[in-house]
Amino acid sequence: MSENSENNQTSGAVSGPAGSTVAGPQPEPIRFFGTTWVGHDGGYGLRRAGVAAGSLAAAVAACFVLRFAYQGLEIADVGSLVGLLVVLMFAICSAIAFRKTWEGFGRRPEDPAREDSLRGLKSIGFIGSLLAYFFRSLMEAPGEKLRRTEYETALAQYAKRRSTRTGNPAARKRPKRR
Repeated sequence: MSENSENNQTSGAVSGPAGSTVAGPQPEPIRFFGTTWVGHDGGYGLRRAGVAAGSLAAAVAACFVLRFAYQGLEIADVGSLVGLLVVLMFAICSAIAFRKTWEGFGRRPEDPAREDSLRGLKSIGFIGSLLAYFFRSLMEAPGEKLRRTEYETALAQYAKRRSTRTGNPAARKRPKRR
């Protein structure tokens, strides 16, 4: 979870909407969805449809841009080897970006530094990331399952902490020693 959400989960009361305080952990917002993923309210279905359509449209537009770039290479007559290398580079980077993006929806990265080092590769294979976003948004909000699991775990831990802490511990009766 992010730093803010961890802080929200550990503190007993959190500032909610309109300045009110809400006790317990708060759900982590998802890009384009906010916290509507918790109760599937606030136009959640329309947002999912919009995200799916937008990511697919962006992927198609990106393919056209890459096609124009490839045609530019053909016009420049750089040779078939360079053209083949460019196509292979984008295909491999897109496949890796798809896989890494898809994995990111299901679990947090074990090594954030390694994920940062892959940022350039994901930028080159941006079509793969867009397609992963499209396919995931057909099932759920991208990252919803991960955040729901973390949120439910945090709620259960919070409820357990609250239920075991009843009364003043100093006022407990101690058993008599013999």
